[in-house]
Amino acid sequence: MTTATTTVGRDRHIPWLFVLGFAIVFAVNGTMIWFAVGSFSGLYTPKPRDRGLHYNDVVAAQQARDTLGWRVVTFWHPQSDRLELTLSDRSGAPLAGARVMVELVRPAEKRPPLDVAMAAVDAGRHEGHVALPARGNWDVDIVVERNGERFAQTQRMFLK
Repeated sequence: MTTATTTVGRDRHIPWLFVLGFAIVFAVNGTMIWFAVGSFSGLYTPKPRDRGLHYNDVVAAQQARDTLGWRVVTFWHPQSDRLELTLSDRSGAPLAGARVMVELVRPAEKRPPLDVAMAAVDAGRHEGHVALPARGNWDVDIVVERNGERFAQTQRMFLK
């Protein structure tokens, strides 16, 4: 008879163990949600509503960019922390005399973009040095201007 009472005494703690287990799961999930909401807003542009209202202008700008036929090829040199851009026109000839502006944006963090000072090395080739604060995924925002024409493009790169 004593064994039955000690078993019943132990059994009444089992429901509380389930409650404790669920409480731990809720606490961990709540902490993860708090970190997720506080660390990244999910917004890429500063004024997403305005961009949405003027979406047709964005599409028209992209179509104008595509009619230029310019191509930009990016290459990252991790040994020297150098970003290289090769610019070409519709026929594949080097795009000489262009002005290039580059910003590096970390897509998963709220940090200001890094401006990269690009210098023309050769006809259609530009290089810039940047000391990355963190390795990983970066959006390379490229703006090329020549003879009053403007070409903008964003490329996602893993920089290490």
